[in-house]
Amino acid sequence: MDIAGTGLKATIEEYENFRLGQELDGNTYLEADASWFRYLLSGVVKGQKTIDPVINNALSNEWPLSRIDSTMRAILRAGVFELIKKKDVVAKVVIVEYVEVAKAFFDGDEPKVINGILDRVARPIRGYELDN
Repeated sequence: MDIAGTGLKATIEEYENFRLGQELDGNTYLEADASWFRYLLSGVVKGQKTIDPVINNALSNEWPLSRIDSTMRAILRAGVFELIKKKDVVAKVVIVEYVEVAKAFFDGDEPKVINGILDRVARPIRGYELDN
């Protein structure tokens, strides 16, 4: 959505119809729960004005969210949305899952950066889970 400038509905339709469980440009996308995908994407978009400041507070002043790669921003936004909204999923599990998502897109240190930022975000929200 950041790169193409498409809206929520168009993005959801594209992924459901042409990506999830499909082959595109030689890559086969795994099947996914479409209702979860819609919930997650809709929640991130609707909550972005709340989510982005939470992420920015975990970043250094020299690297605000606007300077971060768009794929990393999307991963962070989804991870923070889950940390805030999905209390039924253990915080450590949320963080590990989004680190794995980052590994699908990046070969360098980006997954470690995602891990560190999500950990910093999770501590004030759900630190009681991380200290055990």
